[in-house]
Amino acid sequence: MTPLTPRNYILRLSVVVVGLGLLLLLSPGIGTESASFGWWDAWRARFGLPIAKAELTGRPLVDLDADGVISDVELSGFIAVARQIGFGQRFPRTWLALQVGMTLALCGATFQILFRNSLATPYTLGIASGGSLGALIALRCGWAVAFLGISSVAASAFAGALLIVAAVFIIARGSRRLTSNELLLAGVTLGLFCSAMMMFVTAVSNERETFFMVRWMMGSLDPVRTIEGAVMLPLMLPAWIVLMAMGRALNQYRLGDELAATRGVNVAALQGVCVLVCTLATAAVVAHCGPIGFVGLVVPHVVTLLFGSDCRILLPASAIFGAAFLILCDWLSQLTMRFAGWLTGQQLGSATLPIGVVTAIIGVPVFLILLRIRRS
Repeated sequence: MTPLTPRNYILRLSVVVVGLGLLLLLSPGIGTESASFGWWDAWRARFGLPIAKAELTGRPLVDLDADGVISDVELSGFIAVARQIGFGQRFPRTWLALQVGMTLALCGATFQILFRNSLATPYTLGIASGGSLGALIALRCGWAVAFLGISSVAASAFAGALLIVAAVFIIARGSRRLTSNELLLAGVTLGLFCSAMMMFVTAVSNERETFFMVRWMMGSLDPVRTIEGAVMLPLMLPAWIVLMAMGRALNQYRLGDELAATRGVNVAALQGVCVLVCTLATAAVVAHCGPIGFVGLVVPHVVTLLFGSDCRILLPASAIFGAAFLILCDWLSQLTMRFAGWLTGQQLGSATLPIGVVTAIIGVPVFLILLRIRRS
């Protein structure tokens, strides 16, 4: 692969950033609700820009009395609905997808570097399994207590994820510094144990509880409430800042522990800090959105193919690509059922596919294509 010049780096990153900005710009017009308005209508309603009555003639659900004339009341109602759906439902969902995609892709790229394993993901240390087990226990026990607006399911998932990671470090610790293989083996082992316990919890649950459990494990990007977002961001934002600031040190780490140490890198501190911030950020995502797979696995490989392996470029580019990837997957999850209903002539309403299903459907072929490209 021909080395990229700084100019090409900047050009490609600029294209990706502009693309992400366009996705945010279009997001208020894409969703499962009424298609009687688009992104331009939503933005005009949001900022109070004028909307001519003539533009609304013939649109569904606007002329409520069907007299062929758009009244002031109908115009006001259209503006209120456009603002509510565009910025009360659609844009917050896209903004959540941006944050989650950034976090998972950034943590996935970091774990692949730390463990020197191309198959490492943000869930490698058992975070997803521990979080899922905690959530399933809360659902099975019927815990309905909320603290500061945070549900017991989310709190249990967060606690389960942290407990599993803590157990990984307890099992792998010893008189010497932890090795990547020890952490991987401990994480995989505890992840398998949690999977077995999840099957046990599901087996002793009734049909209704099992439905909610399976649905939760598929992942969801329903907009979180303000208090939940306030809890998530302090855990995700430090991870973004710290990991991107570690780019130069991670470049040295890639050359080997001994060589990195001779160049002034505290390998143990680097590993500890990166694992800590990644664990907290990923646990927050799992607690509120469930396990969403393939983002942290596929995106870093795509970015490496496009930008190379320099961590100073790889990490921020992975964050941007991860945000764009999950936004597009979320749009597909909302629009696929509408398209299927149009093909079959059925009324599927506002049904959406679980986001975890969409990321898997897209992620698997993309990853196989990347393997083919690398092989050739």
